[in-house]
Amino acid sequence: MIPIAKPDIGREEKEEVLKVMDSGMLASGKWVRDFEDAFARHIGTKYAISTTSGTQALILALEALSVRGKDVLVPSFSFIASATSIIRAGGRPVFVDVKEDTFNMDPEDLRKKIGENTGAIMPVHLYGQTANMGEIMEIAEEKGVPVIEDACQAHGAKWKGKKAGSIGNIGAFSFYPTKNMTTGEGGMVTTDDEDLAEKIRNLINHGQKERYRHTELGWNFRMTNIAAAIGLKQLEKLDKNNEIRRRNALLYNENLSDVVEVPFVDERAFHVYHQYTIKTDYRKRIIDEFSKNGIGYGIYYPIAIHQQEIMKKMGYTAKLPVTERLTERVISIPVHPLLSEEDMENVVESIKRALS
Repeated sequence: MIPIAKPDIGREEKEEVLKVMDSGMLASGKWVRDFEDAFARHIGTKYAISTTSGTQALILALEALSVRGKDVLVPSFSFIASATSIIRAGGRPVFVDVKEDTFNMDPEDLRKKIGENTGAIMPVHLYGQTANMGEIMEIAEEKGVPVIEDACQAHGAKWKGKKAGSIGNIGAFSFYPTKNMTTGEGGMVTTDDEDLAEKIRNLINHGQKERYRHTELGWNFRMTNIAAAIGLKQLEKLDKNNEIRRRNALLYNENLSDVVEVPFVDERAFHVYHQYTIKTDYRKRIIDEFSKNGIGYGIYYPIAIHQQEIMKKMGYTAKLPVTERLTERVISIPVHPLLSEEDMENVVESIKRALS
């Protein structure tokens, strides 16, 4: 079996977790603070605040920017949390179409849909490639609207040399096991804004700046030391593993470009290949061949957010021709750093057999 994703968990993570367990300090503490400091340095922001999931990181970013009653512009070609986090924070998702080549937010459609009630723009750096942050930030600055980067799939990705999560007003990351780095479950919010960072720290800790003095409504969304211990060691591996992903992607490009549409990479972006996503009109043939040969795959996403039943029931509708076309043509193949050359050869040969 060749899985679509596999976390690179080794001796280092296990030993660090044992240190936490031996200390008896399992809840949020020293390891969490160390992880936040290390992650902020890696991304290039002044502050990083850990939390329990990538979804929660998005909610915290949105609540910190007070989007209640406001529109938040977001792609529909993404995981549903990109929209449900907006609803949870009291905002209204307004769906923006994507570019067919990069799969990311289309600045032209963004410009058409931004309005007086827009409270934030939330581009998603899909599959490990940053959205066009040059044009998006230009539009945001023209309109005086803050930008939240949904960087849940983009650990280490860059736009013109600047890392995802350090370009907009706030960035949000996920550490789910399928991501380029993991803490099991977990998330991180990044920002250079001291006031936003302080507000988010209060929100994750029952709204208290000091113990038992609650100044605003908050909850317990703190990361544990155990999760942070894993994250610290994962962060040390991130750059190396991203380079392996990029090398694997290059091998696929060389061997598949004559049979499918391989990923387009914007020359201004540094792609970290959370997913290697191809486009084809013969997706079912590939799925059938993969199933026969024990090869994992993913369709991210077969149903766009605006097409989901719950979104329709709630009245969040849209007409997004590029997004709807992509849902029928995309398929992601294994690209994770634990693949062997033999694994990748099997993937390539299976695709070629399916399309021969």
